[in-house]
Order: sequence, then C-alpha cells, then structure tokens
Amino acid sequence: MRNLILSAAFAGLSLLGLNAQAENIEAGRQYEELSNPVPVSQPGKIEVVELFWYGCPHCYQFEPTLNPWIKTLPADVNFVRIPALFGGIWDVHGQLFITLESMGVEQRVHDAVFNAIHNEKRKLATAEEMAEFLAAHGIDKSKFLSTFNSFAVKGQMAKAKKLAVAYQISGVPVLIVGGKYRFDIRSSGGPQETLQVADFLIQKERSAN
Repeated sequence: MRNLILSAAFAGLSLLGLNAQAENIEAGRQYEELSNPVPVSQPGKIEVVELFWYGCPHCYQFEPTLNPWIKTLPADVNFVRIPALFGGIWDVHGQLFITLESMGVEQRVHDAVFNAIHNEKRKLATAEEMAEFLAAHGIDKSKFLSTFNSFAVKGQMAKAKKLAVAYQISGVPVLIVGGKYRFDIRSSGGPQETLQVADFLIQKERSAN
C-alpha cells in the first residue's frame, strides 16, 4: 500500500513538472510560428521534420538525444529527416543522404556516415569516396553510384531546397512540427529542452485536431 501511495505521489509530481514546463514554452521564445504553414508529407499525421547536415558537429552531438526519442514517438507522429542544402559540400552530403534513403538503407548506415565524418575524419566529398566507404557496410557500389546520379535523387534535392526556403531556416539542426512551428537547440535551451518543446508542440497539434 505504501509503495502504491508513493508511486501515485511521484506520478503526480511528474505531471506537475510537465505542466510547469509547458507553461514556460511560448511562441517567440522557444519556438517561432511560421507565417505561411508548409503542407505535411502525410496528411492526418503530426509531422516532425529535422533539417540537418552530416558535416554539422551540432547535428552529430544531437543524435544521441534525438534517436532514442524518435523510437518513442506514437503512431500518429511522422518523423522526417531532410538534408539542408546550402551549396558546396552541404549539397554533396545531402545528395548522399537522399541516395541512401532512396535505396532504403539510410537507417542502416546513418550513424556510420556521421561517425566517418566526425571521428574518422573522412570528407566523403565525392561519389566514389562514398561508394568505397559504403561498400564496407554492405552497400553495392554500382547501385549506389547509379542511384546517386539519378533524376529521382536530383528531383528530391530540388524539393528539399524548396522546403528549406519555405521553413525559413538559416542553420541546423532545426526542427519543424506540423509544418507550422520552427525551433532549434539554441532557442529551446539545449538538446533535451528541444525535445520538450517538440513534445509540447506535438500535443498542441494533437489537441487542435
């Protein structure tokens, strides 16, 4: 009985803590509301978009916090990664991500790509270098190169560039919820706080629907 009472007390305190956090989350402080909402990719679901770059150290450092959270998302939330394409090596790495996604192997090697750039100091600046690296992870070189240079991948890159403009982003990593709300680690106050803002906005969208 005593354990049950303590459990209920702790649950109540946790709920109060969450409510207190929510009360402190405001538009214009932790997040910005877009003046022109962007349509989501799966109507009927609450979309969370992360714009990132494989070469970004902040994106790499965010991964250990972000990835476990993604696994806990309920069925009505659709998480999407989009590469930020600001030209040069950003576009090259973005093309790599879109290629891996098109091949259905992105989840298999996503962490390995980040690790190669940030820990192994590989530049992965050419398709050939990427193909050699990925071959060691079981990705067929010829298939990768043909997909990398395909019209479909280039079409997805053009779409990603348009979305970045529509989201009005100027850096990464940045999250967008529901095509309406933009925020990042700096505005939120840290990696964990960023996910608290995301949870708040997901619930806001859920309540609105």
